[in-house]
Amino acid sequence: MIVTGGTVTDFFHEVVEDAIKTRRVEATDGATTYLVSLLSDYARPDARAEQALERPLAFLLDEALHTVAPGERFDKLRLLGDAVLYGCGFFGDHFEARGVDSKYLFGIGTTAYGTASSMLLTKAHATDGFRSIDVFGELSTKFAAFVDVITEVADTTVAKSAATSKGLLKVYERWQKTKSGTLAQALSSHGLVPMHVPKGAAS
Repeated sequence: MIVTGGTVTDFFHEVVEDAIKTRRVEATDGATTYLVSLLSDYARPDARAEQALERPLAFLLDEALHTVAPGERFDKLRLLGDAVLYGCGFFGDHFEARGVDSKYLFGIGTTAYGTASSMLLTKAHATDGFRSIDVFGELSTKFAAFVDVITEVADTTVAKSAATSKGLLKVYERWQKTKSGTLAQALSSHGLVPMHVPKGAAS
């Protein structure tokens, strides 16, 4: 991912808000802020984030759900939800090419965030004066919609790299896989009119 100008957080704050409007998703300020933070973290990933999707997702979910220590269990669930959300948004075509059903991926992400949410809600009911904005519940119930938002962010980020010939090729390659309107517009602004050629058509 290439981010230029300003801070990473400022960049993603603007891009996420635009993506939410473009995809017409209703999101609270809490969810918007969380997405900005998630994307900023993945722009400079730590070892855990890089390794989050290296093992089978069902195994990771089962491991998280059966982690005894509540704090560690919550952290594993959150990290898994983040990884699936980011992965689906930026690399959805990669999962599709490998034959991984999007419903399966969405189910993992929804369950991870939903369980994390239930842990916070349980704490909220058990502690006097404790109040929590249920951001994880929102991420869980609107998981597919937020994948759309992250996908739009990915398209916008790639589109910004079209200033160079190498970047323009990257934009075209992603457009071929996603047929994104955002990427098509970026190509058109550089004098290229993307055309979809059906499989099997003569060249």
